[in-house]
Amino acid sequence: MIFAKCDVDDCQQVAEKHNISAMPTFLIFQDKKEVKRIRGANIPELSQAVQGLVEQSKKMTGSDAASGSASGPSNSAVWWGAPLAKGYVNITEEIEKTGVDIMNASSEAGPARCLFESSQPGKDPEYVKDWVESDTDEQLMIFIPFRSTLKLHSIHITSLPKSGDDEEEEIKRPKKLKLYVNRPNIVGFEETDGITPTQEVEIAPDSWDKKTGTAVINTRFVKFQSVFSLTIFVDEGEDGCEKTRIDRIRVVGEAGEKRDMGKLEKVKDGHE
Repeated sequence: MIFAKCDVDDCQQVAEKHNISAMPTFLIFQDKKEVKRIRGANIPELSQAVQGLVEQSKKMTGSDAASGSASGPSNSAVWWGAPLAKGYVNITEEIEKTGVDIMNASSEAGPARCLFESSQPGKDPEYVKDWVESDTDEQLMIFIPFRSTLKLHSIHITSLPKSGDDEEEEIKRPKKLKLYVNRPNIVGFEETDGITPTQEVEIAPDSWDKKTGTAVINTRFVKFQSVFSLTIFVDEGEDGCEKTRIDRIRVVGEAGEKRDMGKLEKVKDGHE
């Protein structure tokens, strides 16, 4: 493991090449590819990332863990419920979390941003309930803006609904999804009848990993070029359930140019 420091004033070409838009910015590379980006002096997140690399290096001499950490060079300190597609990287860090919007989410579950946390579901120290759950029915609308234009190869959705309890309302996994790209803001449920989705998806029951509860949705790649926003519409849940639950969302592909970079500005300490 090698640590290096770069002064953006002395190395402006390096800053431009890696789209550095804030100071400090920490980049983690593995096999010559960027696998994680941390903006701001976020000591807890940086420590977690370094510790994750240390743990990963310890495992490299043995077999990959079967507890949910994805194999391959691009998992870094991020929990993955399924392996990344070969040749693509984690671009979840490109999500502009402050712009994420969600409709029909229950206030009794977690906030929308917990969907993109790097921790394993159920083990995030910041949230007691680190998942999103629908409210009045099974439908959810999730608007995800990005900091850069992306090539979106696949979406990993993790859903871990509880089973065997006596709750009056049955909560299950999503089944039918509609994906929309490059919408300027969230789409209303009533608007979906008049908008053609970029892709429609039906997740088969056997698509969910038995250990991690993760399903991988491969996009129609030619339709997911130059993506600056993604809207996920959960139209139906499994078995006609009353509510649906999502624990984590990961996006995989290639990051491109930053949007509205502007001048370098200092980021305050702590989470964005």
